[in-house]
Amino acid sequence: MFPEYRELITQLKNSDHHFGRLFEQHNTLDQKIKNMESRVETGTHEQIEVLKKEKLLLKDQLHAILRKASASA
Repeated sequence: MFPEYRELITQLKNSDHHFGRLFEQHNTLDQKIKNMESRVETGTHEQIEVLKKEKLLLKDQLHAILRKASASA
């Protein structure tokens, strides 16, 4: 996710608690979705879609933080 911001992501994960928490939530949701899709965890199609929407919202929030941080750098 966001390879162009790889270094900035590393910096923000260490320095910005809010960003780190959002990043961890995104990764946790991503893994849960993958587990549900591969039937490692149970989940309906509707549940997976809800999780994907949550993950997308987190991704949008992370991207906004990255854009703002890179503009002020």
